[in-house]
Amino acid sequence: MQAHSLPSETGVILVDHGSKNPAANDMLFRVAQAYRESTGTAIVEPAHMELAEPTIEQAFARCVEQGARLVIVHPYFLSPGRHSTTDIPQLAAQAAANHPDIAHRVTEPLGLDPRMTAVIQRRVKETLDTLDA
Repeated sequence: MQAHSLPSETGVILVDHGSKNPAANDMLFRVAQAYRESTGTAIVEPAHMELAEPTIEQAFARCVEQGARLVIVHPYFLSPGRHSTTDIPQLAAQAAANHPDIAHRVTEPLGLDPRMTAVIQRRVKETLDTLDA
């Protein structure tokens, strides 16, 4: 078990908004894979709040199928807004209702973190580098 991994019976669902653009939806699959690899968490599923599949309900079922007894739903959003504070918790509760023996919790969105400024700075520098090209 890696230092950051969760108990083996914990599933994690990363939820974004969902898009009509397949490339935008595919990015969440890459984020889920990167999270799985970097943390050693065995049960990680992507889900879209709307507009695309897998849905939160589908991802929740996949977690349970893989042995999750606790499902943590993480809104992959920057700020606390209606989607992350109301819509996603409601959709998670609806999905959990299909699995009454499985506990679930919803995290806060990404929010303010000092590491975010490093990502912003890297994007700004990448853009500046294109001016020199």
